[in-house]
Amino acid sequence: MINTYNMEKLLDKFLRYISVDTQSDPESESQPSTQKQFNLLNMLLNELKAMGIEATLDEYGYVMASIPSNTGKNIPPIGFISHVDTSPDASGTDIKPQIIKNYDGGDILLNKEKNLSLKVSEFPEMAQYKGQTMITTDGNTLLGADDKGGVAAIMYAAEYIMEHPDFKHGEIKIGFTPDEEIGRGVAKFDVKKFGAKYAYTIDGGEIGELEYENFNAAAAKVHIQGRNIHPGYGKGKMINAILVAMELNGMLPVEQRPEFTCDYEGFIHIINFAGTVEESTMQYIIRDHDTSKFEAKKQIIADAVDFINKKYGNIVTLEIKHQYNNMRQQVEPHYQIIEKAIKAMEMAGIKPKIQPIRGGTDGANLSFMGLPCPNIFAGGHNFHGKMEYVPLESMEKASQVILNIIKLFTE
Repeated sequence: MINTYNMEKLLDKFLRYISVDTQSDPESESQPSTQKQFNLLNMLLNELKAMGIEATLDEYGYVMASIPSNTGKNIPPIGFISHVDTSPDASGTDIKPQIIKNYDGGDILLNKEKNLSLKVSEFPEMAQYKGQTMITTDGNTLLGADDKGGVAAIMYAAEYIMEHPDFKHGEIKIGFTPDEEIGRGVAKFDVKKFGAKYAYTIDGGEIGELEYENFNAAAAKVHIQGRNIHPGYGKGKMINAILVAMELNGMLPVEQRPEFTCDYEGFIHIINFAGTVEESTMQYIIRDHDTSKFEAKKQIIADAVDFINKKYGNIVTLEIKHQYNNMRQQVEPHYQIIEKAIKAMEMAGIKPKIQPIRGGTDGANLSFMGLPCPNIFAGGHNFHGKMEYVPLESMEKASQVILNIIKLFTE
């Protein structure tokens, strides 16, 4: 078993990383979508170089670093990847984390003014972290553990390796990416330049998670062009785009909303609505592990749009954009990398929880780009909102799993 060290160093890294606002922007066409992501990418670049690790940062926001092998063995280069951006779903500006040492296992008050608390009755998994150091929000922003928990775990492991030259390893590749939260994390990632044969994203949730299958994903944008007539004279003339949007959304199956699905069940999820009588826009994300069911969900929206257009006269346009595919078919032929991750967790005293990702990671697209890339926990819970939290010990275990994987490939 490999023992890592001084968790205050890990806490310091995590707190510094979350202090940098790196929220990505789905409406931006630039790469990365927000320039502020470079603030953290440059910080990581400089930290890697200060450790003595060769590292680069390119114009597209990719940090790539390499630690040479210190053995004479023929070991495949192994990569570890995390994303620096935080979700557009909640503010990532001026994050003020709460650090609760020796957590008592009870409810945690986040914000007295907003009457906002993390309640064990609502989040029973909190109880398993009694006695640990819990890091939460102050109820005003997200925390950023997705995926700065993964970033911190990788950097902590890299520092350990550089400070312990007796730790034997093959060639190690480190990657940090922007824009994962908006589905464009590796759009311009150069797999050949990165140089790993296999890689792992450190981007999962609670301790023990191990995932090598994810949703097929698409985004749908529905635009409704209404007809705004003075309401005093609107009879037979007005078409209220807000009401048409409500009608269209009402045609979609309620049981396929995310709040009613779990495990391998996919969903159709409305994520944004903007509307006036004159025109309205709705944005959806479409998800399913099964390809045929995924295509059927896209068809459900298309059929609803067709019905509304026949009823009102071609006032609706639909744009569907593909985002990513289920990586299972690309990873499963290399199942030994899953087996090593399982063994690495067991070595760290962790019971692996193999499950499908109800979301996506950079690893999904990377797997289809020729780099098989399953996903390992980073330790956080309740991502993308004010209820997000992460136990420090879970991040430390993620770092330990990274070191154990390296050790297993070396053996």
